[in-house]
Amino acid sequence: MKGNSREKMLFETTPILESIARLALPTIMGQIILVIYNMADTFFVGLTNSDEMVTAVTICMPAFMFLSAVSNLFGVGGSSVISRSLGQRNHRRASGAAAFSFWGCFVVAILYSLGAFVFGDAFINVLGGKYNPNVHRMSVNYLMITVVGGGIFTAMSTFLAHLIRSEGRSVHASIGIALGGILNIGLDPLFMFVILPKGHAVEGAAIATALSNTIALIYFVLVLRRNRRESVLRFKPSNEIFTENIPTDVLSTGLPACLMTLFENISYAILDNLMAANGAALAAGIGVAMQAGIGVAKKVNMLAHCIVRGMSQGVLPLIGYNYASGNHKRMKQAIVYSMLISVSLATLCMIANLTLSKQLISIFLHDSPDSIGYGARFLRILTIGAPFSACAYAFISFFQAVGNGFKSFILAILRKGVLDIPLMFLLNALFPIYGIVWATPIADTVCCIVSIVLFIGFLQKQTNLSQELAAELD
Repeated sequence: MKGNSREKMLFETTPILESIARLALPTIMGQIILVIYNMADTFFVGLTNSDEMVTAVTICMPAFMFLSAVSNLFGVGGSSVISRSLGQRNHRRASGAAAFSFWGCFVVAILYSLGAFVFGDAFINVLGGKYNPNVHRMSVNYLMITVVGGGIFTAMSTFLAHLIRSEGRSVHASIGIALGGILNIGLDPLFMFVILPKGHAVEGAAIATALSNTIALIYFVLVLRRNRRESVLRFKPSNEIFTENIPTDVLSTGLPACLMTLFENISYAILDNLMAANGAALAAGIGVAMQAGIGVAKKVNMLAHCIVRGMSQGVLPLIGYNYASGNHKRMKQAIVYSMLISVSLATLCMIANLTLSKQLISIFLHDSPDSIGYGARFLRILTIGAPFSACAYAFISFFQAVGNGFKSFILAILRKGVLDIPLMFLLNALFPIYGIVWATPIADTVCCIVSIVLFIGFLQKQTNLSQELAAELD
């Protein structure tokens, strides 16, 4: 915000609903396009009428999405520290946080890609690819292209979107995300059905994904270069990045976002494994059909979650800035309005999924009645938790924005990891197949209730502190 009064007005004086709209709408649109291009992969792979190919892409999703966990660790953490530092007019600390986050994300992404290269086969087995040799082979190929070859570009692209957004440049961040998504949609059929020979659709989808994320990264680099005189974002390594408690603040604030993404993918991997290893399904020869069905159901249900994620990422700098500057009234308005909008949008998505479940699944799975039937039933279960997840996610983002890493950490592991994984095993024993899926909406509901309690407690503590300060001044 250095010398840039327009972004400062957006955070400080613009009407709150207008500020939310200007910051969040581009981010939501970017996230929707992100979902569409994720669905496009599944759609084009589904055109092969091969449940094995659909399953291979599904199995790799947790491994690929771990790159988002790395980006969130440094991107959400860095964005929160930058926005709060700007609210305190501490541009030096904001620049230091940007540099620390940049190099942290770069190094960790490189290490993860190297790990995937060395342990690729074992990695795919853990994710549920050991039950079918063809699925395993295609999954390894997808992993090598998207994570080993394109992982650093994907991670850095998502990371830079967070940092650019921290200064109020939400439109630029969303254009980059949208660019990657639109390119992926266009490149998918080109590589899958034109350039590569028949039978290599999975590899074609992987190349399209890696290439589109690389181009998105180039766009973000150009945006940073163009705005370098007005921006506080600096990436030159120096001793300053380790001062003013920057590393601790970035990591403690970003860790919940990282863990939430990480546990979400671990949860999905366990779900896929339990589904694939189901004895009755293996005996009936429908294990792959069930895996394909749950994979598509998760992607369709992802729309509601990505809308909420877009809203929370968009308003995070607004909340953090006003919290740090002491304008707590505007901060409360931002979180309440954004939460209500998120829950409303998630509810609309839930109604659509419940009403059109079979039609939505049929878009991605063709000539496979078993996969379509399971996918539709799984989607109806998963989508019940959407409004509760939206509410919980809004409050998790709030605690990240104000630098309260402990509360956001508790909510993050409660939503994914602490509750849903044990529930999957318990409910699978009681209600095989469908019990596994019910664990997700149950965990979302419990997390929603806890998040409301923690938020009310936070506001009460702030009120008490303000009253004590006023009494001391009197």
